[in-house]
Amino acid sequence: MEGKKGLIVGVANNRSIAYGIAKACIEQGAEVILTYQNDKLKTRVEKVANELGVKNIYPLDVSNPEELTALKESIEKEYGKIDFLVHSVAFAPREALDGKFIDTSKSAFNTAMEISVYSLIDLVKNLEPVLEDGASVLTLTYLGSQKYIPHYNVMGVAKAALEASVRYLAVDLGSRNIRINALSAGPIKTLAASGIGDFSEILKYNEKNSPLRKNVTINEVGKSGMYLLSPLSSGVTGEIHYVDSGYNIMGMPLYEK
Repeated sequence: MEGKKGLIVGVANNRSIAYGIAKACIEQGAEVILTYQNDKLKTRVEKVANELGVKNIYPLDVSNPEELTALKESIEKEYGKIDFLVHSVAFAPREALDGKFIDTSKSAFNTAMEISVYSLIDLVKNLEPVLEDGASVLTLTYLGSQKYIPHYNVMGVAKAALEASVRYLAVDLGSRNIRINALSAGPIKTLAASGIGDFSEILKYNEKNSPLRKNVTINEVGKSGMYLLSPLSSGVTGEIHYVDSGYNIMGMPLYEK
């Protein structure tokens, strides 16, 4: 990653998956740019930036067209073009992650789809002019897109749409040799995960029933993200890459006497 420059959207603190990816990229020589959603979160992102030696952080609410335009102009002015882009953005109203999926309101559904899915499309569309030919884009997903996960509800549907979007974007971007993939991490104690009910039980179940008998760490996921952003994965696009100790392959729980 020596000499590579990239933008990572969605770092919340040093326990977020986006942080692990940023750290792994920097360790391999990349220069990283970060964003913060609002003034409330700015201090947290500044702490991460200071820890990692990141020079620039920019405001970005993915639902704000003016901030997207300003971000593109800032990157163009400061860096010219960048070599990679990470989208680590997802949100659904808390009430939509409880109870029955059938009770999801139209408003909650639209919010989850706009912030968790359309934001990727919009981000890539706006920043494509500042992406180098041969650049790499990465987004984050979860197994709840493919299978039922308790309390995941509308986010599972949103992640399924996100994964489908990756496949279609891969074709649109492929003519410029720009790759896009999704990384599906196992459950990790992050700020986003705190909104999922019974999350500690999900962690225990994954640890007990994954082939490696352990949960993954932010560092493990970060290194896999770095691989997908680097030239090491130059032939990979439109894929969902699992980093979950193998849990996704299991058809039923382990039975041990």
